[in-house]
Amino acid sequence: MKKLLIALLTAISFIPAMSQVYNTSHDLPFQAGERIDYTVFYNVIGLYVNAGSASFTTSRTMYNDQDVFHVVGEGKTNARYDWIFKVRDRYETFFHATTMKPVKFIRNIHEGGYKKQEEVIFDHQSRKAHTKKGNYDIPTQVQDVVSSMYFARNINYDLYKPGDKIPFSMFLDDEVYNIYIKYEGKETVKTKYGKFRAIKLKPLLLKGNVFKGGEQMTVWVTDDENRIPVRIESPISVGSIKVDLKKHENLKYPLTAMAE
Repeated sequence: MKKLLIALLTAISFIPAMSQVYNTSHDLPFQAGERIDYTVFYNVIGLYVNAGSASFTTSRTMYNDQDVFHVVGEGKTNARYDWIFKVRDRYETFFHATTMKPVKFIRNIHEGGYKKQEEVIFDHQSRKAHTKKGNYDIPTQVQDVVSSMYFARNINYDLYKPGDKIPFSMFLDDEVYNIYIKYEGKETVKTKYGKFRAIKLKPLLLKGNVFKGGEQMTVWVTDDENRIPVRIESPISVGSIKVDLKKHENLKYPLTAMAE
């Protein structure tokens, strides 16, 4: 259960990627009040079971006199599995409403008997990230694991051809990672909750306790102005996961990617 929820939050945060084609002159594909909910299915013996859930909510506020979006991502095991391994994880990001650069990141996780709290303050003027362990150099367009999802929803995938790789940087666990996502083209994907015309992506995963690394994960995002993830599939260290969009509220644009 612990690995499953870590996989879920990691998967969703890797969905699209940053690139130089990001354009601050156009309207953002999300707004304050947006909420997206996911169901996580886990497969270890050939049968997917409903094992967990995740949600992402977006609001707008002020932080240090800056106009920012505040996104909260939460993941948890279903209550009936709490007696085996209880997970209640909460991730938060505050990113600038215009530049979309993160200014603050918070991680508060409770996994079985393990608890961890982490806070990162981003100083883009000095290009430093400040944590309780020290100060770290960061590149100009670095993102955290949650802000990357929202920043990357601005990417115009029509500018790419299948096989193209889009590089980006992410600050995680006191390190900067330079990774990429590969654009695979467009197709219709059938999920637990409906069919969608989608953009197919393969992010480069970091090797760790959950993922084996490489391009084994596949992600589908809506081929409309919202660019929200609707399906994620990936093998993990034991079994595999499938994550489906369950419901959404207050999308900025109509969800026109629904297929018949």
